[in-house]
Amino acid sequence: MPAVQLPDRIVISIFGPDAEHFLQNILTTDLDALGAEDAKPGALLTPQGKILFDFLVSRDGKGGLLLECRADIANDFIRRLTLYKLRAKVDIFKQEQLLVSVSWNPDSNASVSDSSASQTDSIVRHDRRFAEPARVFRIYGQTAPAGDQIQAWEDFRLAHGIAESGPDYALSDAFPHDVLLDQTGGVGFGKGCYIGQEVVSRMHHRGTARRRVLLVSAEEPLPPSGTDIKAAGKTIGALGSVSGNNGLAIVRIDRVKDAMDAGTAITAGEVAVSLAIPGWAKFTFPQESASTEDA
Repeated sequence: MPAVQLPDRIVISIFGPDAEHFLQNILTTDLDALGAEDAKPGALLTPQGKILFDFLVSRDGKGGLLLECRADIANDFIRRLTLYKLRAKVDIFKQEQLLVSVSWNPDSNASVSDSSASQTDSIVRHDRRFAEPARVFRIYGQTAPAGDQIQAWEDFRLAHGIAESGPDYALSDAFPHDVLLDQTGGVGFGKGCYIGQEVVSRMHHRGTARRRVLLVSAEEPLPPSGTDIKAAGKTIGALGSVSGNNGLAIVRIDRVKDAMDAGTAITAGEVAVSLAIPGWAKFTFPQESASTEDA
């Protein structure tokens, strides 16, 4: 299994007698469904339901929880968590000695022991954002695998349609549905209230989510991230991560469907592109046209 250190990621430790109750009440992830070997996605939202911070959450094996996030947002994330802590008996700090690595293999028979990065001093968790047969493991340890596989990892992530803040969307600018957290187990629709829950629940139960992450492909190299995606001269989304001829984009899927039905070219800059729903996702293109909905 290939493995690589992710130097732009860091682990935040949450422990104390109230740790799980505290996080369960503010984060989108349902911690009651978090297994001992799982790393699940989640978000801390604004009251308006937008993603303020995104992360992977897992158990530390000692009664606490680990939040893996972008290193550049960690201090702000900790400040926000501390703001919500109030009188809860919780300690929050960065585990700067724990290097973050990832190991992956598309073989469904792969296991933690198959990872060359697996070490006795490491915490290894199954990244549940990736659907079978792909298997991905996050490794938190004091050592990291040698070698340069960053681009191979990015290509793998893009091929599976897994979006992350920074390269794919800006924080405070996307709803959980936009980046498929409702599809990857990052939102607990059966749990109690959390910050922004009312907006997200309403969007889910009314089926009003129209911005979604789609796979992007082209017959030539794609333009840079952030390039507008257009159909019939109208902007319907923007490119996120790009690698050669492939990438991700958050787009209005109703307008994509209209363009496909009409045979209208969809472009990113001057490049003609094809857009597809990730094979593991459970949503479909809407049957109603955007013009009908907007009427």
